[in-house]
Parts: sequence; structure tokens; C-alpha cells
Amino acid sequence: MTIWTNENIVEEYRQWVESTAGSLALQSKMRLIVDLISGWPRRGRRFLEVGCATGLMTEMFYHAGFDVTGLDCSPLMLTEAQELLGRRAEFFLGRAEHLPFDDNQFDYVGVGSVLEFVDDPEAVLAEALRVASCGVVVTVYSKWSLYYLLRNRSPSGCVEHRRWLSPFAIDKMLRELVDMGEMTRRSILLGPVSTWKETPVCGWVNSRIMPYGLGALSGICIDKNDTKMPIPLKIKKSRAKPAILNACRTNLAARNPTSTFDK
Repeated sequence: MTIWTNENIVEEYRQWVESTAGSLALQSKMRLIVDLISGWPRRGRRFLEVGCATGLMTEMFYHAGFDVTGLDCSPLMLTEAQELLGRRAEFFLGRAEHLPFDDNQFDYVGVGSVLEFVDDPEAVLAEALRVASCGVVVTVYSKWSLYYLLRNRSPSGCVEHRRWLSPFAIDKMLRELVDMGEMTRRSILLGPVSTWKETPVCGWVNSRIMPYGLGALSGICIDKNDTKMPIPLKIKKSRAKPAILNACRTNLAARNPTSTFDK
């Protein structure tokens, strides 16, 4: 889509992330992904983030312990991501439908909120599965959610260019592409966008991990060879997630003191 060549796209994206709703959405996205990949081995594992934008999620994967690489179709976004992560990550300019990498070049691939903005989402999924030897994690905003039903009240900017997909449509694509392995599916952000704020009730409702398709943001974790690491449930819930999320909250707060991300 041509919006990614718009010179104002980085500022629009930044304004959304730093808004009350965008900050909660980013935090919830991180929480969902950390839940989905909690069993993946980290150290020495290569992770490609497709659609890395300004690198905020790439930084989270770095703090999770992966050797990270980011790819985006926007040179403007990549400039921001490179400034954020420096030598901690490699970045490439390219399209998600035609990844410039060899088969199985990475252990894991993340496709975060990309499918809604491309003409051929199935090609994006096929490419992610091609270059990942162990697993792929996908997040996509759901057509079944209250966010979609009340979308006219949503903020403007790049969000309004989203093509809405149903969890059923994503499932159908994946089942045609994945021959074997295990799929784990969840969602988050149950309420409409007007509730995406850090009040006791709204924060609790929107931070809960929900069954697949119910929340605004759906996530699917595909383990191609069932390579999950056997981590006790207590460690997953009480140690692994907060350590990663707190590191990202601290870094984002340091760059933007007015952000509500860490509140």
C-alpha cells in the first residue's frame, strides 16, 4: 500500500503508539506474543520480524533473548528502527510477500499486524513459513471483534487503511499451508477502542488473554516441528513474561516520559 511511502507515516505511527489507546494496544500485543512464544528456546536463535516498523516489537524480541533481524517495506520506518536498536539488530528493506532470505534461514519468524495491509496475505504467510525452520507467530486484528464493529470511532492515520480479516479466513489460509506441527491460538483486547485505557476495569478487561477471535487482536503460534521447550507453567507466567515486558516498558518510558505505556 502507498501509505508506507508517505513522509508523515512515521509521525502518524508514533502519535498512535504514544496515545492512550495505542499505548495499551502495544502493551497488549506484547503480552499476547509473549504468551504465545513462551515455550520457544531463545539464546542463539535467529528471529525475523516481518513488518518491524519503528522497531518497538523488534526490541521486545531482542530482550526476549533472540538474535533479531527486522524487515519492512518503508525506508522511513527502517531508519527509525535502526536508530532505536543500533547494532543490536540487522534490518532489511523488502516486501513481506517476497522475503529476500533463503529457506529455513531463521529459526523463528514473527508477522505482526502485516496481513491487514497487503494484497496477498496468503503469500506473506507462505513466505514466513518458508524462511522459518522452527516456528512462526502471527498477529492480526480481527473482523469478529468489537473494535471492528465500532471502527468508525477508531483513530485516523494508518489504522484506517487496514483490510479486515476474520479468524476463519486466517485459519483457512494456514491449514492450506501447514502440513504438520502444532498451532496455538489466543486473542486480547476484548473491549472497543474507547475502552483501551489504563483504568482499573478497562485495563483488566483488555489485558486478559482471551479465546481466539474474541479480542481485537488475534494471535497464532505455529510450531512447525513441535519444538517447544518444556518450561514449567509457573515460570512462564510469573517470571518470563514480566521480565520481558518490564524491560520494554522501561526503555519506552525513557524515550518518551509522557507515555502511559509503563503506567
